[in-house]
Amino acid sequence: MSCEACRTIPPVVATGYTPKGQFETIAGLNTYVTGNADAQIGLVDIYDVFGMASQTIQGADLLAARLNAVVLIPDFFDGEPLKHEYVPADTDEKKQIIADFMAHKANISRNVDVVIEAVKEYHTRFSSVRKWGAFGLCWGGKVTVLTSGPNTPFAASGQVHPGRMDAADAQALSIPHIVLASKDEPADAIAGYADLFAKEKEGYIETYSTMWHGWMGARANLEQEESQAQYARGYNQLADFFEKHLS
Repeated sequence: MSCEACRTIPPVVATGYTPKGQFETIAGLNTYVTGNADAQIGLVDIYDVFGMASQTIQGADLLAARLNAVVLIPDFFDGEPLKHEYVPADTDEKKQIIADFMAHKANISRNVDVVIEAVKEYHTRFSSVRKWGAFGLCWGGKVTVLTSGPNTPFAASGQVHPGRMDAADAQALSIPHIVLASKDEPADAIAGYADLFAKEKEGYIETYSTMWHGWMGARANLEQEESQAQYARGYNQLADFFEKHLS
C-alpha cells in the first residue's frame, strides 16, 4: 500500500500546532470536529489513553484535509485522560492508578457501547455522510476493532499501534480493516492478523519496524525527522485505505 504516487496529506507541523477544527457536544460527549461538515465521508478517530493530544488532533486535521471528510474525536474521558507520568507503570502506585483508569473511564466494553450509540447521532448531525469509518490509536484501536464485527455501523476501520492486540479480535471482523503496528506489538498477534487477512478477511497489516508504540498518537515525536516522516506516512496510509473503502 504505497503512497508514492497518490495525493498526500498536508505538511506536518512539528511544534506549536494550531487546530483547524472546533469542539462541539455531540451524543453527550465533548467532541473535536474537523473538516467538511457537509462531507460524504465521515471518520471517527478514537484516541489513546492520553486523550486529546496535539499530535492526535493534527492527525485528524490531516485526514480531514486529504479526504475532504468530517473527522470526529469524541472525548470519552471527560477531559481527564491518563497522565504521561504514570507510564511506564514502574511502581505499585502507578500500576494501581492505571488499573483504576482502565476499569472505569477507559473500560473497553463500556466505551464500545458508547461509540455504537454515538454513531446514531452522527448520522443525524452529519446527514450528508454516506459512509462512516473509524480508527483507533493504541487503546482506541481495541475499541475500534470490537466495534467492527457483525452489525457494525462502519464501512471500514483500522488500528494504529494497537493496544491489547489480540488476533482473536480479527475473527469477528465484518468490514475491511487496516492495522499499522509498531515494533512493540506482539509478534504472534501480528502474525494472526496477517494470516486472517491472507485467507479469510479483507484487510491490510504493516509493521513500522523502527517506530515505537505510540508514534502516531500522543507519544509522536514530530520534532525528529525520521519519526515525523513515519507519522506522515502512516496518516497517508490511513487516508489511502479510507479513500478506497469509503468513497
